[in-house]
Amino acid sequence: MNTEQLNRLLYGSKLLAYMLMRRTTYTLTIVAIGLLLYAHGVESDPGNLQLIYYAIDAILAVFVFIYLLRILYGFERVKFLKRTWFEGSLMALILVNHVGTYLLDFPIIYNLFEGIGMPLSVEVYRVFISLYMLMLLVVELLETKVHLKTLQVKPAITFLMSFISLIAVGTALFMLPKMTNDPDGMRFIDALFMATSASCITGLVVIDPGTYFTFSGQVVLLLLVQLGGLGVMTFATFFAMLMREGLGIRQHVAMYEIMESESIAFTKGLLRKLILMTLSIEAIGALIIFMTWGKEAEFVNLGSKIFYSIFHSVSGFCNAGFSLYPEGLYSNPLRHAYVLHLTLAALMILGGLGFPTMIDLFSPKAMRARLHAPWRNWKLMTRVTVYTSAGLLAFGMVTFFLLEYFNTLSQLNFVEALIASFFQSATTRSGGYHTVDTSAVSVPALLIMMILMFIGASPGSMGGGIKTTTFTVIVLSVWATIVGKRNIEIGRRTIPHSVSYKAFAVFTFAVVFNIFFLIVLSISDAQFDIVRLAFEQVSAFATVGLSTGITAGLSDVGKTVIILSMYIGRVGTLTLALAISTRAASTAYKYPDTHLAIG
Repeated sequence: MNTEQLNRLLYGSKLLAYMLMRRTTYTLTIVAIGLLLYAHGVESDPGNLQLIYYAIDAILAVFVFIYLLRILYGFERVKFLKRTWFEGSLMALILVNHVGTYLLDFPIIYNLFEGIGMPLSVEVYRVFISLYMLMLLVVELLETKVHLKTLQVKPAITFLMSFISLIAVGTALFMLPKMTNDPDGMRFIDALFMATSASCITGLVVIDPGTYFTFSGQVVLLLLVQLGGLGVMTFATFFAMLMREGLGIRQHVAMYEIMESESIAFTKGLLRKLILMTLSIEAIGALIIFMTWGKEAEFVNLGSKIFYSIFHSVSGFCNAGFSLYPEGLYSNPLRHAYVLHLTLAALMILGGLGFPTMIDLFSPKAMRARLHAPWRNWKLMTRVTVYTSAGLLAFGMVTFFLLEYFNTLSQLNFVEALIASFFQSATTRSGGYHTVDTSAVSVPALLIMMILMFIGASPGSMGGGIKTTTFTVIVLSVWATIVGKRNIEIGRRTIPHSVSYKAFAVFTFAVVFNIFFLIVLSISDAQFDIVRLAFEQVSAFATVGLSTGITAGLSDVGKTVIILSMYIGRVGTLTLALAISTRAASTAYKYPDTHLAIG
């Protein structure tokens, strides 16, 4: 029987087959996720766990069978395999592992990772496959025409809701019995705090992640940081691209707004570069960190060392600042690991530059273009981002060195003090790690750090704050007003007044939010002085994660304030304002001019 005859034979049953396959996939994906959550979060009996894993493996086998059926009913089978290469690779991995485990009595994946001291990688493998199938389910639902017609939602609201959903899922997972080493489990407010801190890549903690969470809890923390860093919508859209031939104009507009790109055309191909660049940088960072652990940093086995390296690399690049050590990088094994400090500082700086800037600087296409035409300059956005970031980094380093040389840096020699000052300046831009005792830092240095935290990182980056470009536009607007210029100019270009208004709107929203929340904190947690509370509030709003050590001691009201600050700081005050605002009925009019006394 040739291909054409086979296609004719299958054509009549194609619609029914696809309906059954889709419904089976939906049902089994939900069941698999439920079983995984029960196994890793609740069940402790070894016999019951083994039965659960058998059931999950059976579901994975059905996924393979459904994929083979989809190939059969694809008719243009070569094109189908090319389009679904990633899913096909996963299905082939499942098939090989199942044959080895259940037919040849040689569990390939288990033996592979057992050799490097990571036996739990079998569970991670099952989780990864199930999460992938869940993502496919979400993409299928989002792409259904019925849903697209009924869910006419602004991209900004979708962005806000995606973080709320991630925080809700993270909170529920942290409250499962097997996620923590606490026999009483995790309180709701603490679970919500940690889920928000991870999803909003802040790094403030009310518990010690290294000792309080089990390995499962630490993996959940890592996943929340990665998903929160890149954004849930980024991952969902990327998987949609992976499964389909391309994106529609609605998805391009959404990504344009979310990523704060220069143009809609720029978003074409951005996601693929974004994901690949992120994973590549994090992998290189993890490799360097793995090689720079000192002898003092002891690990249970090789697998633990690998996990610690990956965790800190992802946390560094995502500007999260989480550490599995009690005092972070200030812990004894890491306090003088300066190569590790510089590696994490580099990851934080890269993560804070913004993806549009990184692509303009480091993408092979941009680098080849500059080799062929060395006189071509960076894009204006890149120049503003890089020069402002470098200026703020230098300012923070010099001021911290001068203010703290006889205080927190007094035990270090000159070079060590310079490295420590550079690191504190880099981390205030949204990083969250610290290599000095932050609780002992002087008030003037804390105020400088608060200014740097408030400004934050760059647009389209992992960091928070009002952003470097907003700061630059405000400074240029003020300067233009002082010298009497009619237009705001930079790099032989004129900045539209609408951009200036937007910058001042972001600044005003940020100031109002921080002052209001600081007033509430001064009432709910009056036991702490106002400078420490202000530092905590700005750190939360700018999603930095630095603290003077008062986070765990905050009242439940204080923790709630910090949770709201982290969320608003991550999604952006302007995004929040746009999401809840309504368009003016008409702007095609102008009242007569008037003058008010200013100053």
